[in-house]
Amino acid sequence: MKILQIIDSFSPANGGPPEAVRQLIKASRAAGAGIEVVCLDSPRAEYLHGIDCPVHALNQSYLGRYAFSPRLWSWLRRNARRFDGLVMNGIWTFPGVALFFAARRAGKPYGIFVHGALDPWFNRKYPLKFIKKLFYWPVQHTVLHAAKAVFFTATAERDLAKASFRPNHWKSVVVPYGIVDPKTAKLDSDRQIEELYRCLPELRGRHYLLFLARIHEKKGCDLLLEAFARVAKIAPKVDLVIAGPDFEGMQAKLRKAAGRLGIIGRVHWPGQIDGDIKWGALRACDALILPSHQENLGISVVEAMAAGRPVLVSRQVNIWREIERDGAGLADEDSVEGVERLLRRWFNLLPEEHVAMTVCARRCFEARYSMTRTVAALDSVFTSTQSNNSALIYLIPILLCTVVILGA
Repeated sequence: MKILQIIDSFSPANGGPPEAVRQLIKASRAAGAGIEVVCLDSPRAEYLHGIDCPVHALNQSYLGRYAFSPRLWSWLRRNARRFDGLVMNGIWTFPGVALFFAARRAGKPYGIFVHGALDPWFNRKYPLKFIKKLFYWPVQHTVLHAAKAVFFTATAERDLAKASFRPNHWKSVVVPYGIVDPKTAKLDSDRQIEELYRCLPELRGRHYLLFLARIHEKKGCDLLLEAFARVAKIAPKVDLVIAGPDFEGMQAKLRKAAGRLGIIGRVHWPGQIDGDIKWGALRACDALILPSHQENLGISVVEAMAAGRPVLVSRQVNIWREIERDGAGLADEDSVEGVERLLRRWFNLLPEEHVAMTVCARRCFEARYSMTRTVAALDSVFTSTQSNNSALIYLIPILLCTVVILGA
């Protein structure tokens, strides 16, 4: 099938969805499926380099994160008929509205990956934004209700989404999601690890836990530092590597906290790492740790399991049940006390238990999170004949709500 992927931006500042779409492109190409992408980035953006499919970068976006784009509206109306199905990545933005009208006009089915954006945690954490979303919900619900499928990457994400807003009627589909299998020969793995040590020679010969995500309050970085300081003495040969981009200046505060907690010499800050260095860091770590307050999947969690590394996560990472059930890692609450318990449980495991968990981590990835299975799942959704025609009654309300919101 030929599928169009729609995403506001591939910028790394947008977290996991851009990388997830990149992985889906790789898997689609490997499976021989047709795929194109339309986004609102500048065609000259460096982060668009290396994407192995046609990318239509329209370079037009207004009204901040709402991403209003007349150019996208026109492009979709002209091109929607070329595709067997259309997929929107993300919600709360204008591209979803443009997709709604273009798909209805072309008679084409569309789906939406929510990417965790309907988790009730956001409503509690950002109450003012929640009020704003309540006004927009008639628009957003219409877009979701009309979709052939609203895609979720875990049953927990699907169930949490129903608790965020009312009404909440749409066709939920849980699909396997993750990354393209990065399994390489031993020589390649050794080369990647050596590349890591070349860039971070202080890690050679050291055991370490790896945090690999944006440096952001949502990811629980502050909890991790506090908890690591509490248990540092029981694992004197283990360091902590906090790797990821810092778009909000949080790293400086965390460095000061590490100094205050007496662990400044045990924490390493390599910044954003990619390519061989990233895979070397994943393959050489003892385990990956991600104590997020909210995470629908966690690309780095899946990457770690693909590399055969156990994962230590909070119970706000929506795949934590699958991780524990498969013996691929440990989970606890997203609090300082919860992360401390998580670390103590890890450090108290026997060496043979660590080894068994590495084997289970790789098996968990193969069974659940290989992106090849995602391509087949999307094809299955778009080849089914059932359609949702009842959304036609929402055309007038969605037009009125959009006009009101854009005019406010």
